[in-house]
Amino acid sequence: MSEPRFRRRKEDRPQEITEAALAAFAEKGYAATRVEEVAKRAGVSKGLLYLYFKTKEEMFKAVVRGLVIPRIDALAASIDTSGLSAEEFLRGPFVDFVKTLPGSPIAVVIRLMIAEGPKHPDLVQFYWDNVVSRGLSAITELLERGVRAGEFRRTTVNEMPHLLVMPAVFSVIFRLLFEKQALDTDRLIDTQVDLLLAHMKGGNS
Repeated sequence: MSEPRFRRRKEDRPQEITEAALAAFAEKGYAATRVEEVAKRAGVSKGLLYLYFKTKEEMFKAVVRGLVIPRIDALAASIDTSGLSAEEFLRGPFVDFVKTLPGSPIAVVIRLMIAEGPKHPDLVQFYWDNVVSRGLSAITELLERGVRAGEFRRTTVNEMPHLLVMPAVFSVIFRLLFEKQALDTDRLIDTQVDLLLAHMKGGNS
């Protein structure tokens, strides 16, 4: 049985609040989410919530820092330390990572960026600086490693690593627009990676 919220340690509260904020953002969107609702979901008072997060923007950034950035950092660390070849990493840990995106907190944030980003350019910039650019940099390094090792020829994919994650982004958009239509996102991701690998290896003997 879980411990009552009022008996939990103070250091647990920020995590509980960010998880509540993510749930509220997913259900209602960023603009329509009220601080009072997040506090209620987290089981804390509005005043207590404000002790941790002064604004809703701070809560959004806490969601990204606590629930999204660690995933990107883990991928980057895995790329840095893996003994796999670039192709093996792409077909293994990378594909496994991308397949988790459509059902992850990252998908919620992507939906928010699509729906409300134009009205909140500062949040879009924050997400770019702390998530997108870091993820693309990690993938770029992996591709460069493959080129240096002679696994791949240099192609447009080196300049546009976005191509490797586009199936996951497309899957999020597809689910947002066509909720009742089935889409095999795993197969979509596998196929895209296969096509790009064939392209990158096209000049190899």
